[in-house]
Amino acid sequence: MCTMLGLASSISGADELWSHVRDVAQLDDVRGFTAEFADVDTRRVLRLEAAPPRQSYAWAAVPVPDQGWNLERVASIQATVRNCSPKPTETMLWVVGSNGWGAVGDVATLKADETRTFRCDLRQTYPDGTPRIDPNQVSEIRFMVRGPKADTALDVSRLVADGRAPRWVRPAGRLDVPPMTEDLPAAGRRVRYQLPGDAGTSIYCVLYLPLDWQKGKSCPVVAEYPGNIFLNARCYSTGRPEQCVMGYGMTEGKGTIWVSLPFINRAAGDIAESGFGANDGEDTTSYAIDLIEDICRNWGGDRDNLVLSGFSRGAIACGYIGLRNERIGAFWKGFSACQHYDGSAWHQSNMKDAVQRAERFTGRAIFQTDNSQKKYQPVVDATTPSVAWTWANSGLRFHATAMFLDERPSTRQLRQWFRDLVTQP
Repeated sequence: MCTMLGLASSISGADELWSHVRDVAQLDDVRGFTAEFADVDTRRVLRLEAAPPRQSYAWAAVPVPDQGWNLERVASIQATVRNCSPKPTETMLWVVGSNGWGAVGDVATLKADETRTFRCDLRQTYPDGTPRIDPNQVSEIRFMVRGPKADTALDVSRLVADGRAPRWVRPAGRLDVPPMTEDLPAAGRRVRYQLPGDAGTSIYCVLYLPLDWQKGKSCPVVAEYPGNIFLNARCYSTGRPEQCVMGYGMTEGKGTIWVSLPFINRAAGDIAESGFGANDGEDTTSYAIDLIEDICRNWGGDRDNLVLSGFSRGAIACGYIGLRNERIGAFWKGFSACQHYDGSAWHQSNMKDAVQRAERFTGRAIFQTDNSQKKYQPVVDATTPSVAWTWANSGLRFHATAMFLDERPSTRQLRQWFRDLVTQP
């Protein structure tokens, strides 16, 4: 095990990106770790040690300072990490975007007592050239391990910006998603929202009322499920509702209520970041029914114009949750699914049951992004002939949702599909 001597009383290295963090209480998010700062040989070191309860991932995050990090011309973010445990440890460094931007990361399995410099490229793109992150909109830098053990421990030091790059140019037409806040719902605001019975639990959704929302007037509703928690060298998916972006991209934040839904475990009073939630998804289904009723009753949701959407796990949930029974199945006028769909042979979703669920769809249209019509033809055949199916290829060529915030043909097609759907009786 590594040893650290001399607790820090002041910041070492004013050029380091955590110089605004005076102590561990100011870290943005610590999960599955205890954290301690120390000075070691003039270096500021963050010691992270595994703490119960152990989960699939453990992390600690450095928040962006109030004035930002001024990364517009920076090439990368680097940190030196030492594995202080006696076992190999899968270790990650992430620079996480805000306002709907993704994340860039570096991942390596460190041997016992191995030290490595991790580097996150701020100019990294998806295969089609779409930027993964806006250097001007970074929310945090996150240190993470996958599969922490009881003796997992890391020393992190030298968190710095490194290298120069040309001034970052924002893609034309790119949308920024409003951040989730703790405020009360209001026009143009995206808030953490709980049903009355969920006070005191960790169960919440994320509710956005459009800029033109007015009390007493009805609006279409887009409900959206997130992907599964999955964090590796190329994919950053938290499994939590605040990471959703499809509904905002589909509506451009106008004229439509957008709600990002959780998968839940009712007995634990918490959000299920992985899988469909407790009781094979029954908890999640019941919650969705209650939430949609609440939005229609209290916030002007139009019962005749409810659309369900989702990415990856969330796309599968369009059928697995959205058509789980006749009551919830009767809600939806349309589905928008991206990269997977019910019948994907993932967790409890299989093609045989998906075909039976598809018969419950009483809406008008289903839009599929980056999915194979051939693969899901049995589900298509199970819906009534009047249901209009659309199949679009985003061209992103990656398991992510960035395309929905861009100006690209598939996104324009989806927006037109949505406008047509909610304006027709």
